[in-house]
Amino acid sequence: MIYTFIVSTNNNKVMRRNLDEKECAALLKQNYIGRLAYISGGCPHIVPITYFYDADTNTLISYSSEGHKIQEMRKNPSVCLSIDNITSISNWKSVLVQGTFEELSRIDAKHMLHEFSEGVKELISENYGKNPKCISEFSAKIDTEESSIVFRIKINELAGKLRNTD
Repeated sequence: MIYTFIVSTNNNKVMRRNLDEKECAALLKQNYIGRLAYISGGCPHIVPITYFYDADTNTLISYSSEGHKIQEMRKNPSVCLSIDNITSISNWKSVLVQGTFEELSRIDAKHMLHEFSEGVKELISENYGKNPKCISEFSAKIDTEESSIVFRIKINELAGKLRNTD
C-alpha cells in the first residue's frame, strides 16, 4: 500500500510517499556508497561501504578485508543497507535493503569483483566526469596474499521513502 502525504507550509507543498520497487532499484543503481548494518553480540553496527547494484541478479556486490564485519556477517548473515540521495532537508530519497550476506570464492569472487570495479568506475565517470584508475586495481587484489573478501547481499526486501518540496 502506498501512502502519499501532502502538507502545505508557506505556500509550498511537501510531498512524502513510499517509493515503488522500480524507484528503489533506480536509487540503488545510481549510487555506490551506502551504510551496511549487521549484528554483533546482539548489538547493531553500521559501517559505510562501497557497493555495486547488479540488476541482473538483484544483488549488491562489495568487498572487504578480513575483520569484524566479515566475521560477524558469517555468524549472522541477516543484514541491511541504507542508501540515500539528499538534496536538502526537504528534498530527499532513501532506500532500505533487507538482505542476506553471501561470501563468494574463487572464480565467482573474481568475476563479481570485476563487475563491482567496472560498475563503480562507470558510475563515478557518469556522475563526476572522472575516470578513476584505482578502481581497476581492485580486481587484482583477489590474487594477493591479503585477499579481499568478496561478498554479495541477496536482496530480500526493498523499502523506500521520498520527501519533496515543490
